[in-house]
Amino acid sequence: MVLRVSYVLVVLTILSMDHRISQATSRVAFQKLSIADYFEQWMIQFSRVYVNSLEKQMRLEVFEKNLEYIENFNTKENKSYKLGVDEFTDQTDEEFLATHTGLSGISAISSSEVVDESMSSWKWNVSNIIGFYAKSKDWRLEGAVTPVKNQRSCFGCWAFSAIVAVEGLTKISQGKLVSLSEQQLLDCDKANHGCKGGLMDKAFNYIAQKGITGDDDYPFLEEDGICQFEDEPVIKIRGYQCVPRNNELALREAVSRQPVSVGVAWHLDSIIHYSSGVYDEPYCGINMNHAVTIVGYGTSPEGKDYWLAKNSWGASWGENGYVRLRRDVEWREGMCGLAH
Repeated sequence: MVLRVSYVLVVLTILSMDHRISQATSRVAFQKLSIADYFEQWMIQFSRVYVNSLEKQMRLEVFEKNLEYIENFNTKENKSYKLGVDEFTDQTDEEFLATHTGLSGISAISSSEVVDESMSSWKWNVSNIIGFYAKSKDWRLEGAVTPVKNQRSCFGCWAFSAIVAVEGLTKISQGKLVSLSEQQLLDCDKANHGCKGGLMDKAFNYIAQKGITGDDDYPFLEEDGICQFEDEPVIKIRGYQCVPRNNELALREAVSRQPVSVGVAWHLDSIIHYSSGVYDEPYCGINMNHAVTIVGYGTSPEGKDYWLAKNSWGASWGENGYVRLRRDVEWREGMCGLAH
């Protein structure tokens, strides 16, 4: 069975002091103008339109605050990753997390086994974890990962994570890559709560019972809708299995076989503004609030082991929509609880 799982100046005269104040004021005004111009360019890049001038001013202030945070963070020399501007830089961290996550209290979950008799059976136990896997893996290179999607303000990360896993397994087992429908899960999987949140295991159960169609036939609407299409699934699965908890070795075994859905604890400002590098923050915790799909693993040129995870926040976030999370950490739950 396949796994889812300054300097200092002395002021000598009043005249010289006034001169410095004037210079400082000019620099501040220039800086403000530059940020405003940058914001205007950013609005064009991401087609951002606001209701009125008051909202635009508020968003500019948030944008400036986030930009300051990003610039200050990137001056630190002991970090293995960088932050950057993306399409979410005009949002506060609180409002972003309130609309771009979608689950809580979830364990690492494997993806599911496709109904295909050519797929061998697999049962998890300690003896399975034998370490017969490649030193690195990237399912994108094997054509088993669709382009990055964007859940936007739908609290539906659970659906996107599950779909990535099933898309990957479909390619591995049947030789074809099909972009599947998150919207069908959002509308039709009544065990979950659509754009109000859900869990991947329930999504896998639904796909096992009803199957799932392509997103060309059932496209993403960014909101809940009425269930419309369950009769002609593109794929069905047998079910799913959970990767053993708190065991990154077992998780690597699973990812070597197929993409794997996992829950992550993403509450820190740094992950929201993540841009590149290996994300390494020991204080993420294990309070799961988001779901991603691990589609590979490897070691950075700097020697840091990482998991490669596909996110559902669009391609402007992170490394073209992906994040590398530090692998084989000192705590058994994994980085941000991904193995918990």
